[in-house]
Parts: sequence; C-alpha cells; structure tokens
Amino acid sequence: MTESNQHIKDYPLYVAGKAYKTEKWLDVQDKYKQTTFARVALADEKTLQKAIQSAVKAEKEMAKLEPFQKQKILLHCVKRFNEMRDELIEILIAEGGKPRKAAAAEVERLINTFQIAADAVTQLDEGKLIPLAVTASSSGYQGFVKQVPIGVVSLISPFNFPLNLTAHKIAPAIAAGCPFVLKPASLTPISAIKIAEVLAETDLPKGAFSVLPCPREHADILVTDDRFKLLSFTGSDVVGWDMKARAGRKKVTLELGGNAAVLVEPDTEITDAFIDRLIGGAYNHAGQVCISVQRILVHADIYVDVKKKLISKLKKIKAADPSLDTTLVGPMIKDAEAIRLKKWVDKAIKKGAKVLSGGDVQGVMFEPTLLENVDESLEVYKDEVFGPVAVIEKYKSFEQGIDKINSSRFGLQAGVYTQNLNKMMYAWNNLHVGGVIINDIPSFRVDNMPYGGVKDSGLGREGIQSAIRDMQEERVLAIKL
Repeated sequence: MTESNQHIKDYPLYVAGKAYKTEKWLDVQDKYKQTTFARVALADEKTLQKAIQSAVKAEKEMAKLEPFQKQKILLHCVKRFNEMRDELIEILIAEGGKPRKAAAAEVERLINTFQIAADAVTQLDEGKLIPLAVTASSSGYQGFVKQVPIGVVSLISPFNFPLNLTAHKIAPAIAAGCPFVLKPASLTPISAIKIAEVLAETDLPKGAFSVLPCPREHADILVTDDRFKLLSFTGSDVVGWDMKARAGRKKVTLELGGNAAVLVEPDTEITDAFIDRLIGGAYNHAGQVCISVQRILVHADIYVDVKKKLISKLKKIKAADPSLDTTLVGPMIKDAEAIRLKKWVDKAIKKGAKVLSGGDVQGVMFEPTLLENVDESLEVYKDEVFGPVAVIEKYKSFEQGIDKINSSRFGLQAGVYTQNLNKMMYAWNNLHVGGVIINDIPSFRVDNMPYGGVKDSGLGREGIQSAIRDMQEERVLAIKL
C-alpha cells in the first residue's frame, strides 16, 4: 500500500467460508466526506464458481444440522455482534452515510434478527401427521409430511440496510439448513463482510457460505444458475422483475420497495410527537428506506393544521454530518441519486407543485423537502423517491383516501391514523398492500413479522419464520399399513 493510502483499510471477501484477497479491489467511499476510506476484494467468475460448487457440496452437511447446532451458530453471532456494536455503527455511518442514531438502531436490529432466528430454530414445525384414508382406495394408508431444506440459495442484499437486510437473508438460510452465496451491494459491502467474519468463527459446514462483492456482470450467475434453488433479492422493482424473468426454475422472493402512504383521519390528535413521527418516517436516513413515508394524505378538516405544524418543524431540520447524534437527514448514497431526485422535484415544480419546505441540494446533501399540489402522473408522486422528499395532499372521505393509496402501482405497507375500529378493519380489508399499520407510520417494522409487498413491491415475505418457510419444502411419506 502506498504512503498516500495507508489510512485505507482492506477487507477480504469470503469464499467457501474462508477469507480471501483477490487482485482486484472495490473502493468504498465515506458517503458524507466523499473520500475512499476502505476497499474490499472483488470476486471474479472463477471465485463465484468455486463458491457455488462448495455450497452444493455442503448441502448434505447443512441439511444434517440439528436444531441445537443451528442455534449455537446463531447465538455465537448474537454474542459477537454485541461485542462489535461500536465498530459496526461506525461502519454504517461511513459506508452508508447513515445518521448515528439510525446506525445504532440498525445494529440493534441485526442482533435481534439473529436472536429471533436462534429462538425460531428450536420451535419450527418439523412435520405433521396427515390423514390419507379419505377415500376407499386410500384406506389403510398413513401419511406424514416434514420440512426439508430447499438446497443452495443465492442472496442479493441492498445498500440501505446493509446489516439488517443482509441478516434477514443469512439468518433464515442458516435456520432452514441452506448453504448460501451472498452478493452485498457494491456501495455498502463492508457490513456483509463483517457478518461473514463472524460466521467464519462458527461450526458451519465447510463451504456452506460465501459473501462475494462482485461486478454486476459477474453476479448474473446468481440469478441464472439452476444449482441455486432459491433467489432472494432486495432492491429496485425494475431490476427485481427482470431477475425473476431470467431466474429459470428456481423459487424467487423479491422485496422491491414502494412509495408508502400514511392517511390521517380527523380523530387523530395532532401532537408534537405525531408530527415528529411523520418527519422521522419521511426523512430518516435521507428517505432511503423502502417503507419511507412518501405520500402524506390528510383529511380536509385537519389539513391546514397538519401542514402548518409540519412546515414549522421541517424548516428547523437540515441535512448534516451523519456522525452527529443530532442528525436525522444525512447524505444520499451517491451524487447520481441526488441529481435524479432534483430533476424529479424541478419537473414537479414546473407542473405546478409548491415547495413548502426544503428543495435545496449541495452534492449528496439534499435538504428535507415537502411538496404540495403535485401532479399524480409525475415520478415524484407515482414512483419510488428513495430520498428526502415527501408529498402532502388532502382527501375528503375515508374511502377516497383508501382509494388514493391503492392507486399506486406499489403495495408494500401503508399507515392509517384513526380511532374508529370499523375504519381500521376497512383499511385492513381493502388496502392492497402487504402490511397495514394502524396509528403509526408505514415505516414501522418488527423483525419477526411477515414483511413484503404486492403489485410492483415484490413477491413473497421476509421476517424470520416466513423466510425460513420459503427456504424449505414439504416432503411427504405415505405408508401402507
């Protein structure tokens, strides 16, 4: 390493469970400082092939793991992540630009996710008795069914939650008994490498896992190779559906984001805490959250009051250094995303939208922005903003508000504020989303709940139990007595 880059730390990739450094490197930027602070080894085609072959060889040994053995592995991760807490927080701040409080919360969720998996692995429904004597011809037969691992799985994780959303792929794979090959996001690869570092300390079978940063052209094998029995992808809808079309015979689960809405009924108490919750849901981590609050629908009777209080608080919030405890809005992940979003906002303004707060951009620092009177045909309304921009609009009737939420091509989660039980049930029955959150923002998520969307928001569910089921399949035994 030259004198000019002695401060840059090198991280290996992990192939077949072992740390390995290649001749090619991926620079990792500090997203706020816009300087390279680390680099990770890049996998080539040969490395990917070795990873897949090793995972296939490990299938039998992984499938043989007893629940107590899987639990031991997962609990070792819980212990080590707790010990590494401060280091992991600093990595998230640097490589992800994640504000310190949000980074600390993500590390906590990483730990919780592995703990939930460790708890679940000893409580899984391993099998059941099924009656087969349901016709005269099947009289005298007894049936059983058990869950078995689906086989090798390929996992592709996103940049915005590089620890926890990676954990939501790795922990269920271990619990299900599936070897895996994971490609982390190239913008935030170090978090996944740190998870791999801990996995290498465990008793996982030889070759059972690989974590491989690699160029997109090499990663295509994770989508198309039939040796994988499942592909789990979290990312953009365009990329995800294209992957599904090319995935062949394997099972595919997709978590593809959305443009989440929150609906506020007039029986809602408009407190400071409520306003703070809306702002946190819309602008935390610069809005780079799949279930970030993008559309704020407020009943006409309270619209002026909610808008006034939102503007008053928003004008005091600025995009700032993510290492500070006080920062809510840090940098966007890269210049290109900030430029893209600024074009969307400018286009909306030309079409008559009003900027109520924010709108200024300097490099990756995009001030938290609230828009009004936005044309519903524009990207900033109908597509996924994935940045610190939200739209506020009014509605007249509850049913109209629900219809407005459903007009989106996305359907991940929605928030509904109301004290009326009938309206709660109407929302649950009629919203075309994967999750309905009552009296809170759509950004609410607990790591054991089924999580995923409908329409362009994806296919399948994450959450430990749901993901484990996706990574297993039923095997029937019929016995003629």
